Amino acid sequence: MKRLPRITALAALLLVTLSLQAKDLTVSAASSLKDAFQEIAAQYERLHPEVDVKLNTAGSGALLQQLLQGAPVDVVAFADQKTMDMAVEKNAVDGVSRRTFVRNDLVLIVPKNSHTSAPSLQDLNRPAVSRIALSNPESVPVGRYARAALEKAGLFAALRPKIITTQNVRHSLDYVARGEVDAGFVYRTDAALMPEKVRVTATVALDTPVSYPIAVSTDSRNKVEAQRFLNFVLSPQGRQVLNKYGFSRP
Repeated sequence: MKRLPRITALAALLLVTLSLQAKDLTVSAASSLKDAFQEIAAQYERLHPEVDVKLNTAGSGALLQQLLQGAPVDVVAFADQKTMDMAVEKNAVDGVSRRTFVRNDLVLIVPKNSHTSAPSLQDLNRPAVSRIALSNPESVPVGRYARAALEKAGLFAALRPKIITTQNVRHSLDYVARGEVDAGFVYRTDAALMPEKVRVTATVALDTPVSYPIAVSTDSRNKVEAQRFLNFVLSPQGRQVLNKYGFSRP
């Protein structure tokens, strides 16, 4: 009978020890990285069972604002260099840890069963195209890329009445997949997730390539673990997952 309290105390001590060893790692990633990072996080947790990776995905602009407002973030991955530049300028990330890890392509898509064909940006001017999904250029990289391409083609002002502004690239993808718009701008990797619902009609030429940077947050509570996760993303194992989802090397 006297042994029970001792055993209970040892069990309690073990639980406390395990809880102290457990580590939460918050990773904020651009919406277009969601599926790839979910798989990378799962693989990382299998290799490091003491770590619980909490993945937060949204438009890069929204992620930056969360970071600047003090949200607990350990690693950030944006869909453009401009957003990361702003994070560095605000000292929100460790500039030394910054790495460009993948590239992507901007594409124009239409609903799979649509009779509308838009093999070029000029075709968006046609009456058959009345609604175009384009993420907010003020805060979402894919929207900035699309607006820059349309402005270079001299089309943005004329097409503005047709544009349906979305919160992020996945919202644009969903709008096109559901047939709520006639066309939309997304990344090639996003379009590849729904081949049965959308089709790519054109790859949009850009002056600035679509490249993704990743970095450790300045306010990370566990910079060693954050850097280890970042290194895993850059590792052959992480690269294999990114390649699987269509991302190319920088």
